[in-house]
Amino acid sequence: MSGWRGSRFGGGGGGGGVGGECPTAEHISSSRTVRLGKVQPQAPGHRTVFCNDREANALTKFKGNSVSTTKYDVFTFLPKGLFEQFRRVANLYFLMISILSCTPVSPVSPITNVLPLSLVLLVSLIKEAWEDWKRFQNDMAINNSTVDVFQDQKWVCTPWKKLQVGDITRVRQDGFFPADLLFLASTNMDGVCYIETANLDGETNLKIRKALEKTWDYLTPEKLSEFKGEVQCEQPNNSLYTFTGNLIFQKQTLPLSPNQLLLRGCTLRNTEHIVGVVIFTGHETKVMMNSMKIPSKRSTLEKKLDKLILALFSVLFCMCLLGAIGSGIFINRKYYYLRFDSSEKQFDPDNRFVVAVLTMFTLITLYSPIIPISLYVSVEMIKFIQSTQFINNDLCMYHAESSTPALARTSNLNEELGQVEYIFSDKTGTLTRNLMEFFKCSIGGEVYGTGVSEIEMGTAQRSGGKIEVQKATNAALEKGFNFDDARLMRGAWRNEPNPDFCKEFFRCLAICHTVLPEGDDSPEKIRYQAASPDEAALVTAAKNFGFFFYKRSPTTIYVRESHVEKMGKVQDVPYEILNVLEFNSTRKRQSVVCCYPDGRLVLYCKGADSVIYERLADGNNDLKRTTREHLEQFGAAGLRTLCLAYRDLSSDSYENWNEKYIQAKSSLRDREKKLDEVAELIEKDLVLIGCTAIEDKLQEGVPACIETLSRAGIKIWVLTGDKLETAINIAYACKLISNNMKQFIISSETDAIREVEDRGDQVELARFMKETVKNELKRCHEEVQQYLCSASGPKLALVIDGKCLMYALDPSLRVMLLNMSLYCSSVVCCRVSPLQKAQVTSLVRKGAQRITLSIGDGANDVSMIQAAHVGVGISGQEGMQAVMASDFAIAQFRFLTDLLLIHGRWSYARICKVVTYFFYKNLTFTLTQFWFTFSTGFSGQRFYDDWFQSLFNVIFTALPVIIIGLFDKDVNAALSKKYPELYKEGIRNTFFKWRVVAAWAFFAIYQSLIFYYFVIASSTSGMNSSGKMFGLWDVSTMAFTCVVVTVNFRLLMMCNTITRWHHISVGGSILAWFIFVFIYSGVVLPKEQENIYFVIYVLMSTLYFYVTLLLVPVAALFCDFVYLGFQRWFFPYDYQIVQEIHRHEPDNSRIGLLEIGNDNLSPDEARSYAIMQLPGQKSKHTGFAFDSPGYESFFASQAGVYVPQKAWDVARRASMRTRPKTPKN
Repeated sequence: MSGWRGSRFGGGGGGGGVGGECPTAEHISSSRTVRLGKVQPQAPGHRTVFCNDREANALTKFKGNSVSTTKYDVFTFLPKGLFEQFRRVANLYFLMISILSCTPVSPVSPITNVLPLSLVLLVSLIKEAWEDWKRFQNDMAINNSTVDVFQDQKWVCTPWKKLQVGDITRVRQDGFFPADLLFLASTNMDGVCYIETANLDGETNLKIRKALEKTWDYLTPEKLSEFKGEVQCEQPNNSLYTFTGNLIFQKQTLPLSPNQLLLRGCTLRNTEHIVGVVIFTGHETKVMMNSMKIPSKRSTLEKKLDKLILALFSVLFCMCLLGAIGSGIFINRKYYYLRFDSSEKQFDPDNRFVVAVLTMFTLITLYSPIIPISLYVSVEMIKFIQSTQFINNDLCMYHAESSTPALARTSNLNEELGQVEYIFSDKTGTLTRNLMEFFKCSIGGEVYGTGVSEIEMGTAQRSGGKIEVQKATNAALEKGFNFDDARLMRGAWRNEPNPDFCKEFFRCLAICHTVLPEGDDSPEKIRYQAASPDEAALVTAAKNFGFFFYKRSPTTIYVRESHVEKMGKVQDVPYEILNVLEFNSTRKRQSVVCCYPDGRLVLYCKGADSVIYERLADGNNDLKRTTREHLEQFGAAGLRTLCLAYRDLSSDSYENWNEKYIQAKSSLRDREKKLDEVAELIEKDLVLIGCTAIEDKLQEGVPACIETLSRAGIKIWVLTGDKLETAINIAYACKLISNNMKQFIISSETDAIREVEDRGDQVELARFMKETVKNELKRCHEEVQQYLCSASGPKLALVIDGKCLMYALDPSLRVMLLNMSLYCSSVVCCRVSPLQKAQVTSLVRKGAQRITLSIGDGANDVSMIQAAHVGVGISGQEGMQAVMASDFAIAQFRFLTDLLLIHGRWSYARICKVVTYFFYKNLTFTLTQFWFTFSTGFSGQRFYDDWFQSLFNVIFTALPVIIIGLFDKDVNAALSKKYPELYKEGIRNTFFKWRVVAAWAFFAIYQSLIFYYFVIASSTSGMNSSGKMFGLWDVSTMAFTCVVVTVNFRLLMMCNTITRWHHISVGGSILAWFIFVFIYSGVVLPKEQENIYFVIYVLMSTLYFYVTLLLVPVAALFCDFVYLGFQRWFFPYDYQIVQEIHRHEPDNSRIGLLEIGNDNLSPDEARSYAIMQLPGQKSKHTGFAFDSPGYESFFASQAGVYVPQKAWDVARRASMRTRPKTPKN
């Protein structure tokens, strides 16, 4: 074995054995690892894996296959958990206060500050520990799952965690791949297997993977014992769809591609078992490298809350500084009766500076309650309940067809939903259904298809015309095919003037794709598994035209052709697929090189019109012009277009090109770039066949939703890859753009730009384009200024395409673009890339400092979703990648109305009230202590008992503020949607401005003065039943009682709706105070702590207590009452006007919960509601988890409710520990 390892690269000596046979191997050998007797350090560019050789791989020290998704372990939990908690400034502040309270300068017992902080930390740490324990259990279940590993000439059942790089494994049907595997062999013919990638991207359609032909036979233990190979591949990375490497086997270098890689977490389907070599393990697998957390987002209100906390810090510092200066001035030996002692530094009249400094620390401890320790915990609890109980359970956002509820994936951004000013939306699958239907086509310059699209109907309505819709002659149209034109059906195309074009058109549809057929090979029963619904629609169209694709092998496509040679004749034709040049966002096209049974070599190509037209052969200008007109006509009808072309190849030219293609495919560095360059060599001199037009209908309720959001003051931008005409017409259909809007169009499709393009000078083109875009932006900006100056100018809309946008985003022009676009009510960006989507979103977010929301449904929308303040994913036809990267997930675009105008607005208003109320009650409480300081010579004497101070926030005022954060509602859901203008209050941040905070601060100062001076003044002449004057603790207990009662009643005054929960919480909090003080006053404590022993009993035995308890809160709240009445009468908020309009209408809706009464539900809604009430279980996932509802189908069957399967059912099943299967003999 060691001798084989030492000489495997070069045979005899110089390493020329491989290089002589394969030119690619010579290029690779110069940079790869060469082993002469021992393993050398690996090059950073790639890794080398020795198949079935643990000894050789052990020297490289690859990572193990055990995965851990936990945040902590036994040793790091306490230090790391505490570190996470003390990253919050408030917790760090209270830690400092707790430390200070343990020093001699503290006037209060350490328990006063240590206890609340300990409770907060304990609750947080228990929550962290529980979540981490569940992650640990899930990790253990996954790591202990078993798989067959080839060891000692036989299959050995081994736990996943013991798997090593280079091991040969066997995975059975419906099993999960335990690591990233190089696919060697399969029980299916031709070395193919079918996999399901639901755990990666949510897509349940099957994907095909093909092993290298040289390894097909290595399936049995006898053959595998002979298998010795070496894999050189890229280093671990998080790119799910790319893989470059070579398999060096039997002195040959075989190129590897993503087709040979089986990713961890995927499921094997329709295949008895496969054999593969482990390439990446554990945390180096692609799925684990993608399981990083979504970028952390903090709401704008939370950031402003930090500023408020800093303002409170400033107030606290000023209060303490004033007290410190006062103590330094006050302390004097003339107050001999105070018995100042020089031995106590804090009361040494001879050293006033030290007295002031020590008093500063004393007062910091005394006034610490001004910063509310329970604020963060209360706000987090409120947000969590808002998201899990209200948003997730709202039937108005439940999509019955797909059985998909709304899902709040984070609770941090609830209130951000109530302040969104800009929405960035994808089009396909977001505004439209992403259910593609073949609708029209153009073949050889002739248009076929008589249907009328939704956009054409909308266009006719705008112009006041009418379109008569003809009934389809095809009675039974299948999914994906909505074409009606008898000239092409049932072989009638043979009678057309261009039958050869028709034949090439249909063959291109049937051959140029990556679709997988499933089921019986009959047109009625076959099912197509396609990477996109467009591809499925095109293949379905070919089938209906008589070119039925029914079978695929790795090298051949089988098409059942009808009426080709003569009418009625059906023949099965195999087409050998020689090369597939795959589609990507850069190429925007897909090509297939195929060989006919008679030896004819043809390249079929389909793609965007812009890239196909660049590659057409010279001549045939009439066809090109006519087809371009048809493309514009289809685009105006809102249809998605693709151009089809072909090229006949000679065998010599193909062989020469194929050598270059194989070389590029074998390259380890820049493989994708080299493949694109090679593709350019053959994708030229194409012959145009025609174009297809596919309709993607608008989702239900999209126009009404956009119109409502626009009335709410939200500006909507559509970012799409469609052509300019298509994008504009979709915008019209969505009511995003209307005829009474002034439109500014900045397009690269102008004669001047085309003329420069034709010259072929890219540098000159770039310069000209930038100058053109600059001039256009200046012109538009000047026009905008003119419209803004007019009294009743129209609304403005901007349309810009991707090429112009690329230059407009240049640092020198982006400010001009931003200023221009901010004046527009609607913006449409067409022909944009995923990167440009994210750049536009970031431009508005960072440049305009406005709150943004991005919504999309596909993987190409992820960067845009993560770039916005709030990301919303549509759980649609393009998998779950957008949902997994989002903050909120909904099933339909129209649900944005409920998410923003109802839940978002309510959450914003509620959180604002919670924060400002916390600020008010803590400032009020602390200021009473501050006024007392002036009566004590600034000595730091406490006014309240330690336990009063500790429990004020934790018990006596905690519950009511949570209730208002959950159930307060200014207007109900129906009125929120009827008056979307109410949403503008959130955009303007009406409820959390500094003037609002200042008003609360004023009333806090006023009330604290009432509490302190009214109680003090009234107590001077007051006496208890034994004739003694009231002491300090009598007065402070009386004042504290007034504070508790007043702040709780003040909360009721700020409520818009008062429910039984408000009564219970407020009444319960006041009752809790009296129960506590009765018990506490009756307990005999040590002498130094017996401050309020029997105090409450003495107080309540006097008339003074009841008169003060009645009059002081009334006097304290009188000013608030007058202010609220004055504000509502003369300066009302918008919601208060709506309240007055509808004040006599009863509100029968459930407060804060579902807005639908069960009695009025339709049968579908009742079934949906029954599903929502079923018990659920959190999804246990494999390191890339997202929460989804539990096993509804099981619980539903128990409850007698029918539940359809969800798209992510498979992903949920994948997350559970499977039963070990009995090995087959």
